Amino acid sequence: MIRAVLMAVVAVVVAACASAPPETMSGPTLYQRLGGREGIKTVVDDFVANLAADPRVNSRFKGLDGARIARLQTNLADEICDATGGFCAYLGKDMKAAHTGTGITEAEWSATVEDLVKSLNKFKVDAKDQQELLAVLGSMKKDIVGQ
Repeated sequence: MIRAVLMAVVAVVVAACASAPPETMSGPTLYQRLGGREGIKTVVDDFVANLAADPRVNSRFKGLDGARIARLQTNLADEICDATGGFCAYLGKDMKAAHTGTGITEAEWSATVEDLVKSLNKFKVDAKDQQELLAVLGSMKKDIVGQ
């Protein structure tokens, strides 16, 4: 009888752990540490403003109307959300398809990263979280630069 009760308790604990959200098992996800969808959107909106003001890359964004800027912001936020463990779905083109023919240079990539870091610093994102995010986004570089 005691053995059956213990087995039932173990089964309940194992089931509870298996279905627990990731943050309870190994700490908050990067998505959560970035403030969830709203935190990411806030950083992305500022980041896009930095890009528009940066003479090293702003020619890429001149002439975009409000709707296209809003779509860019949404796509960037969704991509970051999805890539950092959030419950978002990025529905845009894959990075290679989106950047084919754009000829983005190494210098433009570096300027873009600097603009993102400027936004992350503005909103006081922890340095470890910044490095983790940049590593995730950096994995996309091969599909963006030189396409």
